[in-house]
Amino acid sequence: MMRRRACVALALGACVVSALALAADMPSVERARIDRLIRYVESRTDVQFMRNGSAHDSREAAKFLRGKLDAMGDRVTSAKQFIEQIASKSSSSGEPYLIRFADGRTQTAYHFLVEELRRIDAPK
Repeated sequence: MMRRRACVALALGACVVSALALAADMPSVERARIDRLIRYVESRTDVQFMRNGSAHDSREAAKFLRGKLDAMGDRVTSAKQFIEQIASKSSSSGEPYLIRFADGRTQTAYHFLVEELRRIDAPK
């Protein structure tokens, strides 16, 4: 029984170390691109962020994305993956996040963020 517990403890420890290593594997340039995307979201006070049917302002949306990145960031190594896996749909309901503009039109958060990533990456 003690041997089994020791094996389980070692396996859990290896999982934790692996998750930390994956998070550390995100290149700093990609982390900077993700940070810029989140700051862009935070700066867009002219839109509402729709998540699971509820509207949120830009500060709430940025705080949520930072928290979700902290919780799920070990799954991504690029800004594109951040958009696809964290910032564009609900991990609980599967519903896409939407951006609602002042004129009432909506756009998926995926397209909103991909457009901004293109601007970030455009040659200057």
